[in-house]
Amino acid sequence: MFTATQKPLRLTLQPGDVLPEALNWRIQDGYIRTSAWDEEGESIVLGIWGPGDWVTAAYSAIKPIEIQCISPVIVEQFHPSSEDISELLQRQIQNLEEIFFVNRIKLAEDRLLSLLTLISRRFGQVNSLGYKLSLRDMNLTHKALADISGLTRVTVTKMLNRFKQEGLLQKVSKDDLFVPLQAAAADQF
Repeated sequence: MFTATQKPLRLTLQPGDVLPEALNWRIQDGYIRTSAWDEEGESIVLGIWGPGDWVTAAYSAIKPIEIQCISPVIVEQFHPSSEDISELLQRQIQNLEEIFFVNRIKLAEDRLLSLLTLISRRFGQVNSLGYKLSLRDMNLTHKALADISGLTRVTVTKMLNRFKQEGLLQKVSKDDLFVPLQAAAADQF
């Protein structure tokens, strides 16, 4: 049993590493995705989590759940209170609803833009003109975006290039995108 004098387990992990699902983890730094699999073995992303969030498979009806790092991550074992559990369940429901909504969008370009808007609203830097999203910090490769959105990597690459050409997304640096408010306004999360 964990006591107040014991230090909680703290792990530093790399992209692709999987956290033990039997424990509760508070994310100190980095980004994690929770996933399950369909009958064909395809990954189904259930949530994306960042600094300050906590993750666990303990309250999921779907088994097994994989808690995988998508960027370098520092996590600390966490022993939740009843209030923490209630907040987690609310956040899980919201995360599932948002990802489900995105993945039900038929047009690939609308789906990808909705996903980028969702991620930038949640994890990006906001200003009066829109959201800055660091794909590098989150380690959101075109493949990772494809996995989350249910698209192919080639489709994601083509769409990102088209969005930049059309001004729906602006390239801030090699790895940073800016999602203008007018692009984000089209999505209703």
